[in-house]
Amino acid sequence: MSMTDEAPRLIERPVAAGDPSAAPGMPSEATDNGVVFRSEDVNVYYGSFRAVRDVSFDVPRNQIMALIGPSGCGKSTVLRCYNRMNDLIKDARVTGTITYRGTNLYDERVDPVEVRRRIGMVFQKPNPFPKSIYDNVAYGPRVAGQKKGLDDIVENSLRKAALWEEVSDRLKDSALGLSGGQQQRLCIARAIAVGPDVLLMDEPCSALDPIATARIEDLMQEIKQDYTIMIVTHNMQQAARVSDTTAFFTADIHSESDTRTGILVEVDTTQKIFSNPSDERTENYVTGRFG
Repeated sequence: MSMTDEAPRLIERPVAAGDPSAAPGMPSEATDNGVVFRSEDVNVYYGSFRAVRDVSFDVPRNQIMALIGPSGCGKSTVLRCYNRMNDLIKDARVTGTITYRGTNLYDERVDPVEVRRRIGMVFQKPNPFPKSIYDNVAYGPRVAGQKKGLDDIVENSLRKAALWEEVSDRLKDSALGLSGGQQQRLCIARAIAVGPDVLLMDEPCSALDPIATARIEDLMQEIKQDYTIMIVTHNMQQAARVSDTTAFFTADIHSESDTRTGILVEVDTTQKIFSNPSDERTENYVTGRFG
């Protein structure tokens, strides 16, 4: 990833404009121009193979952005760039530039662990820890050294995840005893508990029934006032229902090797992507002609 000469800003929760406690160089809501992420010419490689090519777009603050496209087009690979999860994959590397509120996420002086605290992730399959409901939510704050106020953090996080009323009387029970939809909301509460700024969601409803899916979709709409959300989904109806902006990806198939490289086709408001896209490939996908 390209480096800048500027020292990296601290990856911390943004402060309100004019707050005297703002750290020097800290991007505030007054200076980020409403953009949380800015991606420029991002490529992702696994060894010598380029899996994603030349991705450039901005992610607006306090909106839901959906990444859509056929299987194998690199949506999840791109999503993982934003909290440096691809760092954990052998031989994976990212080129180009991704900034978070003006900070180069891939500057060697930026702590990827802190990045993942600020930019939480919810995975396709609910993955609660084999612990109590309470301990699942309290896990992150405890790892960060939090000792006081855990009860309030757990309750507030479960309330934000629309789960408190269902589990408040059994917080010491195993999280594995919850339904699939409840487990996914618990994972959202666990992500919220460490005070993130952004939530990345990789197919969060693919393993859920329609009722549980509707609960998660409603939840996303409720919490976007506090968080910026990026969601990967194969469900066109879901993308149309919940997102404000949509990025459509497709795959460039190499004739000789039969490998696929993901490419970004277009980014626009969700309404325009689904009603009047600029690219014929997008129209063919959203109308079901391929994919």
